[in-house]
Amino acid sequence: MTGVESPAYVPGHGLLKGRTAVVTAAAGAGIGGATARRFLEEGARVLISDAHARRLKEYEAELAAEFEGVSALACDVTDEVQVQALFDAAVRQHGRLDIVVNNAGLGGTSDLVDMSDEQWSRVLDVTLNGTFRCTRAALRAFREGRQGDEGRHGDEGGRGGVIVNNASVVGWRAQAGQAHYAAAKAGVMALTRCAALEAAAFGVRVNAVSPSLAMHPHLVKVTTPELLEELTAREAFGRYAEPWEVANVIVFLASDYSSYMTGEAVSVSSQRA
Repeated sequence: MTGVESPAYVPGHGLLKGRTAVVTAAAGAGIGGATARRFLEEGARVLISDAHARRLKEYEAELAAEFEGVSALACDVTDEVQVQALFDAAVRQHGRLDIVVNNAGLGGTSDLVDMSDEQWSRVLDVTLNGTFRCTRAALRAFREGRQGDEGRHGDEGGRGGVIVNNASVVGWRAQAGQAHYAAAKAGVMALTRCAALEAAAFGVRVNAVSPSLAMHPHLVKVTTPELLEELTAREAFGRYAEPWEVANVIVFLASDYSSYMTGEAVSVSSQRA
């Protein structure tokens, strides 16, 4: 199938002006990096994070050459001390926290019959447990900010906060060799729904995006050309998503345009099956 060409890049419209965001796994060309750039284009201040400190600093410098309001702090989401330090830094630098994008995840391909305990646990610890740790830290920061600053910042102070988690259509649809990743992403969606119910009490919305196939350099390294061709053929447009196309949906969920949405997992996919 001949793929439809990617659409033109959508310019920013100031949808996140004046807000502070934390984006994890944002050191480069994937969904996290695209989200950080889109947030900056929409007027947000962004603290980017990643476990890869060198790549993180390089991407911070790249963004800082174009935008104001970007900073970086290395964080391994499997380490609770580092997670807490990340959120403390966001509040310390900007006095508030408005948006958190939990993008950190780890994949891999292995049939379940041959999968080791270490392979299973590593994927779940980064992808599901890491999302849990960051969501918990974010909710605590939002709750404390809501209680301590309510009314102080006018309308901006009353927003309560937004969390957007990165899940996957694999959490709904089976794929051979992906039992650990699928289980983790299904867990992220369940975590999102439960957190949303609890967080509504202090004005926080929690949603997720569930992409099918968004191309980035790391995916090419861990996926065979044959599998990428097969996955691409499943997409109605005959092409993979650009990371910024997923980031656009994250911008929507982070903005006031989705003010009535919480506990939802939004499929960012053109898959036919």
